[in-house]
Amino acid sequence: MSCLPWVLLVSSLLAADSAPPPLALHPDNPHYFLWRGQPTILITSAEHYGAVLNLDFDYAAYLRALQADGLNHTRTFSGAYREIPGSFGITDNSLAPQPNRFACPWARSDKPGYFDGGNRFDLTKFDPAYFARLHDFLAQARQCGVVVEFNLFCPMYSEELWRACPLNAANNVNGVGRCGREEVFTLQHADLLEVQLALTRKFVQELRGYDNLYYEICNEPYFGGVALDWQHKIVDTIVAAEQDFPHRHLISMNIANGSRKVDQPYPGVSIFNFHYCTPPDAVALNYGLNRVIGENETGFRGRADVLYRTEAWEFLLAGGGLYNNLDYSFTPAHPDGTFVEYQSPGGGTPALRRQLQILKQFLHRFDFLRMAPDSQTVRQVSGGVRARALSQRGREYAVYLHVPPPKKAKDEELRQYSAKSVTAEIVLDLPAGRYQAEWWETKTGQVTPTGEFTLAGGEKRLSTPSFCEDIALRVVAVQ
Repeated sequence: MSCLPWVLLVSSLLAADSAPPPLALHPDNPHYFLWRGQPTILITSAEHYGAVLNLDFDYAAYLRALQADGLNHTRTFSGAYREIPGSFGITDNSLAPQPNRFACPWARSDKPGYFDGGNRFDLTKFDPAYFARLHDFLAQARQCGVVVEFNLFCPMYSEELWRACPLNAANNVNGVGRCGREEVFTLQHADLLEVQLALTRKFVQELRGYDNLYYEICNEPYFGGVALDWQHKIVDTIVAAEQDFPHRHLISMNIANGSRKVDQPYPGVSIFNFHYCTPPDAVALNYGLNRVIGENETGFRGRADVLYRTEAWEFLLAGGGLYNNLDYSFTPAHPDGTFVEYQSPGGGTPALRRQLQILKQFLHRFDFLRMAPDSQTVRQVSGGVRARALSQRGREYAVYLHVPPPKKAKDEELRQYSAKSVTAEIVLDLPAGRYQAEWWETKTGQVTPTGEFTLAGGEKRLSTPSFCEDIALRVVAVQ
């Protein structure tokens, strides 16, 4: 009987090594992913990262909701960081578990005194119940066709959040974390660093067999004193821990709120994620890296669906490969995403998720691996409408047209904006050929063909149907 755990361990490792390859950069176009043998763009509207660490969150119901809406991505935090009820004004925050409902990767000790009740943590021991929950979450996500961004760490935005963190010496029995909150993610404290590295290695070993996984080093490291050399140390630790694996997982770094050029991409990093990236300038600035550029958090603009739908279309038509709207309609009480009376600083509704599914369907009507951002084909658009395009010149064109909404707006201002009907004329510069075109209604998915046209080469004028807010155009060459 004493040999049984070793048998189970060997069996688990063999199963992991025979698992399918995980999410990867597509070898033909590394601005996009290869997953399960298919070119993939990750598109979602997902909960606030507490699916695993909050014991009151029914992640099975949540993942089924994403699957039903045709979405394929989620982001979750490891439990090295947590929030508390009321943090950031989020209603029923899934990242803020109630007292004694926090699932943490470290085991509880027999010493009382944790921040909001229960025993302090022992940072030399891991909690089997937590890892069982994590495995089940990854396995159910895999079954639902959902790729998980597993975010390892997050800065302490305030003293209050640092007081709740297991890495704070007040919350563990190891005396680790006797420092200010802006020194937690630096190389200054050897004992704290070793705990972080050990946790990273533990996650890498536990999760080696999942194909629906990539790692993000740290959420918003540009806040709270997170050191760049510390981030690189975590990257190196993941790479070293996976060096003998038959397949390795992608690694993401969160670069900036808004936009910033990555001048010296670190080896081992394949995804560069941005937050609140509207307009999507970060894509063009970093497109030459030949890596996936993602927007993995949105919000702070209001609740209206149009704000985040237009943000998604713009970002992905700019050449981005990943979009995740932070969706506050998912809560512990409403894991199916049906809560719409929140006061949180962003958006998210069932209707928005259906609209993002339309975007996903639109993009998958193209051979997007052979497309690139195109600033030349659309020569002119009338009526204050903005255009963004992807194309494979001479073959297929994806064009998104919208009247830019206010970046932040009062409800009445948005109501007036959304009620305004628009008709625009678009001028395209196309090579000689025969084409067919169709208009896509971004809110309903209704497709309106325009019929075929033949062009000797040069300008082609098309008039949009009447639309409110936004509309998309698909043009393909007829062989």
